[in-house]
Amino acid sequence: MQRPTDLERRGTPRKPLHTTGAARHSSRVTAAFALPPYQPPADAAAVRAEVRAFLAANPPPADAVRRANCWSVADAGFSRALGAAGFIGMVWPRAYGGHERPAMARYVVLEELLAAGASVGAHWIADRQTGPLLLRYGSEAQRRKYLPGMAAGTLFACIGLSEPGAGSDLAAVRSRAEKVPGGWRINGQKLWTSGAHNAHAMLALLRSEAGSERQSGLSQFLIDLDTPGISVRPVIDLVGNHDFNEVFFDDVLVGEDALVGVEGEGWRQVTAELALERSGPERYLSSQALLVAVIDAARVAKADNAALNAVIGKLVAELWTLRQMSMATAAMLADGADPVVEAAIVKDLGNDYEQRVPMMVQAVLDIDLDGSTELARVLAHLLQVSPSFSLRGGTREVLRGIIARGLGLR
Repeated sequence: MQRPTDLERRGTPRKPLHTTGAARHSSRVTAAFALPPYQPPADAAAVRAEVRAFLAANPPPADAVRRANCWSVADAGFSRALGAAGFIGMVWPRAYGGHERPAMARYVVLEELLAAGASVGAHWIADRQTGPLLLRYGSEAQRRKYLPGMAAGTLFACIGLSEPGAGSDLAAVRSRAEKVPGGWRINGQKLWTSGAHNAHAMLALLRSEAGSERQSGLSQFLIDLDTPGISVRPVIDLVGNHDFNEVFFDDVLVGEDALVGVEGEGWRQVTAELALERSGPERYLSSQALLVAVIDAARVAKADNAALNAVIGKLVAELWTLRQMSMATAAMLADGADPVVEAAIVKDLGNDYEQRVPMMVQAVLDIDLDGSTELARVLAHLLQVSPSFSLRGGTREVLRGIIARGLGLR
């Protein structure tokens, strides 16, 4: 059966019967935001069976702590195995190492991997953002150079956006790229760069026009991280994890072919890129390992804990709703739409959900957070790291500003 088009799913907005201020406002909101339910494709069960067979042969970590927030946990060997199985670059053209499978089949694969707690952090950025952006804006030479390795799970990428003093305010970036004979000279610093210590290349947003301000004069560059003049320094968080990094550029020389897309169009390009980052299943499954552990513990205990049962029911219901919203946004992206508002809403609600999971569980369980049980360890871990979930990919304040503008509320 043919899948309904984006227009059919959204429906054609009707002209309001009355033209009161409230009616006009409601009409604007309806036109600006729509996420009707999306039904997974008929072959979703077969795709799930493929992934589960792969996971049986390549099991996720036994430690539940490593299964939590697993899209930040890197395992280069696991990424190579995924690439060999055809689970990276799934929708990309075969000419670049991809597999030309439907976008929603890829969504099913991601959902299965994250729900199982698989260590997908090494290749995650390349598969989710860098590769698709190269397919949209990159040159043929860039696609040939980078995409096959990304699809094979052997070439990893990171994102160079945040800087000191320009965290969520990307328009305030100061790192610069200066034109020189044969290429560009890059100076500056990127901060909170996830996975840069494992990455081979960075897609960086840089100021390429002297004297430009805010959104103007910005360009994107794909930079090999083994280029002379680049240093990557770890940022260790309060839990002792090394996920983030500072990356310094000191008179780094790159060729003209490092520019991605159109010079000066970096802001427009990176805005489109962020829709890919904000709406996937990772935005509501980061705390999934804890929810599974709680349900397993409740099943084993067979205790009539009404408060715990109520929390489990509420969390599962919210999870299902977020899943429907995320799938609908993914389907819009697959159809070539640009669901900036929808993606921002999914991320904001998803982050709120996965931050509340550990707090709600702690509120109804009398559990020693220094204990050695799987439930105690994963709960303690997520209570410490989950506050950061609403920072990555845009803070809550930034997202709500995007939503308000998109809905015509500011």
